[in-house]
Amino acid sequence: MTTRDGQRVGEAAQHPGGTPARSRLRRATALLVGATLFTGLVQARTAPAAYAETPSGRTVDVSVNSLSPTAPAKGDTLTVTGTVTNKSKHTVSGAHVGVEIAPQGPLDSRSAINDVSTSAPHTLADGAEITGHTMPVDDLSAGISRSFTLKVPVKDLDLGPDGVYQLGVSLTGQTRDRGYDEYLGIERTFLPWYPDGDAKPTRYTFLWPLIDRPHLAVRSESDDQQSPIFLDDDLAGDLAPGGRLQQMVALGRDLPVTWVIDPDLLSTVDAMTRRYQVAGPGGDLDHTTSGTGTENAKRWLNSLKEAVVGKEVVALPFADPDIASIAHRGKSVPGTLNHLKTATELATTTVEVVLNGQVTPDTDVSWPVEGAVDPSIVDVATSAGADKVIARSDSLGEPGDLNYTPTSARPIGGGTTAVVADSGLSKAFQGDMTSAGSSTLAVQKYLAQTLMITMQAPDRQRSVVVAPQRMAKASQAQAMAQAITEVAGSGWAETADFSAAAEATPDPRANRKVPGTGAYPKRLRKQEMSTAAFRQIQATQGELDDFMALLSKPDRVRTPFGNALMRSMSTEWRGSAHRSAAYRTAISDYLSDLMSLVYLLPKTGTLTLSGRSGTIPVTVKNELGQTVQGLELRLTSSQGNSLDPGDAQPVTVEGGHTRSLKFEGTAARNGLNTITAQLYTPDGAKFSTPITFQVDVTSITSSVMLVIAAGLLLLVLAGARMYHQRKRRAATEGGDGDADPSGDDADPSDDGETGEDGDDAGKGTMGDRDGVGDEQPGDLAPDTSPESTDPSGTGEKVDR
Repeated sequence: MTTRDGQRVGEAAQHPGGTPARSRLRRATALLVGATLFTGLVQARTAPAAYAETPSGRTVDVSVNSLSPTAPAKGDTLTVTGTVTNKSKHTVSGAHVGVEIAPQGPLDSRSAINDVSTSAPHTLADGAEITGHTMPVDDLSAGISRSFTLKVPVKDLDLGPDGVYQLGVSLTGQTRDRGYDEYLGIERTFLPWYPDGDAKPTRYTFLWPLIDRPHLAVRSESDDQQSPIFLDDDLAGDLAPGGRLQQMVALGRDLPVTWVIDPDLLSTVDAMTRRYQVAGPGGDLDHTTSGTGTENAKRWLNSLKEAVVGKEVVALPFADPDIASIAHRGKSVPGTLNHLKTATELATTTVEVVLNGQVTPDTDVSWPVEGAVDPSIVDVATSAGADKVIARSDSLGEPGDLNYTPTSARPIGGGTTAVVADSGLSKAFQGDMTSAGSSTLAVQKYLAQTLMITMQAPDRQRSVVVAPQRMAKASQAQAMAQAITEVAGSGWAETADFSAAAEATPDPRANRKVPGTGAYPKRLRKQEMSTAAFRQIQATQGELDDFMALLSKPDRVRTPFGNALMRSMSTEWRGSAHRSAAYRTAISDYLSDLMSLVYLLPKTGTLTLSGRSGTIPVTVKNELGQTVQGLELRLTSSQGNSLDPGDAQPVTVEGGHTRSLKFEGTAARNGLNTITAQLYTPDGAKFSTPITFQVDVTSITSSVMLVIAAGLLLLVLAGARMYHQRKRRAATEGGDGDADPSGDDADPSDDGETGEDGDDAGKGTMGDRDGVGDEQPGDLAPDTSPESTDPSGTGEKVDR
């Protein structure tokens, strides 16, 4: 028969080889259970206060810290260690620890394993304590804990056919208000039993994720090494001995696993192997401190290079983009899918370079968050080059009549294979594994599930994939490693690489239909990036493209910004919407800061243009470390019919230099004009901040011309008068006959006329002074200085 998860199988299939003796034992047990139940009902009328003192209904908390061997064989001795803690307010006396095997025999399904409660009070279904194998416990005062160790020969457990048995470890004792022994606490776990080993082993593929959230800021230090800046130094701790990532590598090197790596993590750690800086409080990038993880990073990379030799490596797209968010919110924004394709292409290069060519990764794999899929997610994954999508069985469900766990590989059309990881096994270590008790219970349950999968269809060999959480904690990784090691060494399992699992023969009864978009979990949809976030990313990309078109060395900008934009779409931002938004904004702000380093120097005061034409200089400054080219500088006048500032000019400025451009302005009439200078990109978009300044046109007016003309007329008239006076005097002197033709005897009274000559000379001097105006001292001196290698001043030297 089947249950809600389609995994329960019939008793006959699960308990082969039953004997008459065992049937008689079951009948005897049933009678004993009935008698005990009656006694229990009578005692229940006394309302045992001890059970009611704790929320779990237990007086003593029992924790099983280790079970060895985890899957015993015939002739073994089972060793159980743990602790007991008195959770009540009363002393427990006369106590001992013992073990029980549930009398119903092996559990009959995976659902039955999940249904076992580890916290409920002891019941008749837990079975009777195995006599002769108990350990006494000293009196337990309130809140006191004591450790214990039990050794029980496996033969005394009276285990039957192969399968998973429920094992109880309990404490029996007395409390002050109860004068008889009773069960005061129990911990239930699972004991895999596989002595016959005649089933076809299941092939298991264990994925070992090496993934972390983004740590690198887009901005770097301005030192000679362009030292990278990290948002925090958390990665240094994760790479240190005992840290999360250090444990993942140290444990994974000896495990039969397929590595699943985010290339961005490798790139980030590689950056840490050199000098790096860490942002100050609140992400302050202007006040950084030196990073502390350089040595840890070097050791970790070396360990990883050794660990992956001979292992299969799957490389996710760079920075592990959120496929589901892209499919549901981002693909409608033009350019978003290009980022995903770029991230896929970058994966191979990054892994090969950082790992020194130790492995060639498989990059045609997509892993949506938690393996949840729908048609749009599959479409986006395949558009980026993936032909294998890691799904999970709680997303791609199974037919209700399928009473076993099928092979993971499922063709879903279009040459794409959904590799469906088992949900129960994949989520087995997501809880708190920091205590020995929780870790041991998780390992035993994991082993029990894998054995049960084999026992579901012992004659049918299947291939099952396990895809755990992306970022396992150190304690979770340790528990996972123990479980993988135990399963790999068991008789009911074999191990296989991911590529073999993807190529396994699909089960004809397994589901191959991808669930509709409406089936996607609402919980996960709420965590997705918004469409506005993708628009912001694409707007930044557009500005980046325009900026790179102006640079002589665009790769110096393309690489850090391109990687940062891919990081801004990472799956690891889920649950951190605020930090994700801050990261995107920081990228945009830094790009704006870089673009602002190419700007027009402002002008102060008013320029004067004396005459009908003159030169208007404008200076462009480039504070970048490379040449900027392809810009165009345009001047526009507020009074276009009064002053034409000249044609637009192309701009090329070397890094760290200024360049002055001279515009030939032409005036049509006098007046004050506001000039706006603006840089433009080749496609006509405005670049940088414009500047405005005043130009005052003061050309020669008609009134001045009249004054000059009147002056000239007076000069001519004065000359004519002098001529007539001298002619008259000469005629008079000639009539007396005393005139000296040579003029030597001229009348001294002639000196009185010099005043008029002086006046005329004065008028001539004024005319000469006017003539100086031809030089137009108010015109702007041409700027002929070559491009300076020094920083320019705040303006140009012009006549004001």
